[in-house]
Amino acid sequence: MPERSAVRDGAVLFDLDGTFADTAPDMAAALDRLHARHSKPVLPFEQVRPYVSHGARGMLQVGFGLTPEDPDFEPLKTEFLELYTAALVERTRPFPGIPELVDALEARGIPWGIVTNKLTALTEPLMEQLGFRERAACIVCGDTTPRPKPHPDPLLHAARLLGIEPARCWYIGDDARDIHAGLAAGMGTLAALFGYLGTETAPTDWGAHGLIAHPLETLDWLSAPIDS
Repeated sequence: MPERSAVRDGAVLFDLDGTFADTAPDMAAALDRLHARHSKPVLPFEQVRPYVSHGARGMLQVGFGLTPEDPDFEPLKTEFLELYTAALVERTRPFPGIPELVDALEARGIPWGIVTNKLTALTEPLMEQLGFRERAACIVCGDTTPRPKPHPDPLLHAARLLGIEPARCWYIGDDARDIHAGLAAGMGTLAALFGYLGTETAPTDWGAHGLIAHPLETLDWLSAPIDS
């Protein structure tokens, strides 16, 4: 188990899809519309949900069996993003407990932000429509730095924007790449068991400092003694 990092006078950073916001209903609905456009059967929501953290790439993988190397990938990706952008926040909501957690962090004077691989053109309007864009101390997206997660660059960039040492930040995510990026950045890491979690490895194998079943459990980690 990695050493625990302290957040005292530090910050809390969230992944977006599957951690801060439940975007799966709108992502799956966009995939349904893409399937209908191409005369393909709609997939069960439960089959699609684990792939949402991987964005359009995940949707095309589960929905069409495509990878970025396939010649049909980019045209379908463009179609998917057009459909998704047109109905970005119809059923998307913060996960239960996230609004209360944000309130608690702000009451304690702890800045918080978003570090996501979602594109800026999608992330900023989504956060705006959810009512959190102006409250976030920073929003770092998949196209903000040259290398997205699992590289630590976006998290290190967020720490610089906040003027806070990475070792005094916690990063919360629902995918192995989130935890790997957080560890590489030298941050404390929490795996969000309420999120999408992917299909490749179990959260217990990601090497996170802790596992949380509800967002408000984050507060227990912030006040926990620092491991030596």
